[in-house]
Amino acid sequence: MIPSARAAGAPSPFSPRRGGLAFAGLAAALFTLAPAAARAEDPAPITIELNRLEPQPDLKPAAGCRAWLLMRNPGAEALDPLRLDLLLFGKDGVIARRLALDVGPLPGAKTMARVFDLSALPCENIGSVLLNDVLACNKGDDARAACAARITTASRVTGVNFEK
Repeated sequence: MIPSARAAGAPSPFSPRRGGLAFAGLAAALFTLAPAAARAEDPAPITIELNRLEPQPDLKPAAGCRAWLLMRNPGAEALDPLRLDLLLFGKDGVIARRLALDVGPLPGAKTMARVFDLSALPCENIGSVLLNDVLACNKGDDARAACAARITTASRVTGVNFEK
């Protein structure tokens, strides 16, 4: 028999009980850190806000509406190109217009406004806006899908929702 330096009844450093406790502690630490690490890797959301609608009686060929979009890209990566597919609905819920808007480039860590005119569509007739799709965002379908997932929409225009 080999003499032991440990006291009688003390757990061996190699005993299953001691190893089980060490593993449980390590597992608990990893589970606690995992959500924080995942959040740190999530890209920042891109916000597109319908900020303002203003009547434009002098638009040609017919009076219409000027729409202001406020876009926020808090991430470091620029979005170039950035093209959106928007559907505008009337107050009756029927699609009034479909637009493909080129709103990029949107630099990283930047907030920008984009303006577009809607001839022959009065502001008071717009009931809601739908971000139907992201047509282009950076290069490739994977980048387009990633951008679409990051985009959130909002509206400051009373009575007009902007949804995704």
